Amino acid sequence: MSQLTTHILDTTHGQPAGGVLIVLYQQHNNDWKEIVRGITNQDGRINDWLPKEEVLPEGQYKLKFETGDYYKQFMIASFYPFVEVIFSITDGSHYHVPLLLNPFGYSTYRGS
Repeated sequence: MSQLTTHILDTTHGQPAGGVLIVLYQQHNNDWKEIVRGITNQDGRINDWLPKEEVLPEGQYKLKFETGDYYKQFMIASFYPFVEVIFSITDGSHYHVPLLLNPFGYSTYRGS
């Protein structure tokens, strides 16, 4: 498992959100540099988009969840075309950033 993991729970359907594109960025001055892209599995998770031994340097990071495309497949209008979650990495420990999602709201937290 990589240092950074994520998952999405679709609270509208009460199940994981599989097939969602998520892009990880790192902040460099006032710009964001793309690090990696991944697609959630059927369990709504990305656990392996970084090599297991890779440790991200301290800094500001952003996960961009392409939520609008996810809801289009269900023909559901979503208020959010995407969700961006910005967070800080301060050490080499594991970081889990989950997203609880519905078409008109979302919530996130640092998981374990």
